[in-house]
Amino acid sequence: MTRRNLPSTFCAMPKIKSAKKAMRQARTRTVRNKAQRSSLRTALKHVRAAATADAAAAAYALAARVLDRAARKGLIHKNVAARQKSRLAVLVRRLREKAS
Repeated sequence: MTRRNLPSTFCAMPKIKSAKKAMRQARTRTVRNKAQRSSLRTALKHVRAAATADAAAAAYALAARVLDRAARKGLIHKNVAARQKSRLAVLVRRLREKAS
């Protein structure tokens, strides 16, 4: 059986010690990245779902910090963080203008 013919559920277990360690590290990083990406998305949703301008501004401050941290840690690209912050800032500004 060649590697291409293996079922998709098959996961080859490495035999070399360094490959085993790399597999453990990858699993740990995957779990951490999933959690951080989830909290990032939640922070963005809180800004978009904010009912008042004040709530949106408070949620935006938190989301901006989370975005900057994600970019610094390499979870997302820094330009992606900048673009999302810019779009959220426009949203908050429109809410403020609408309220006043």
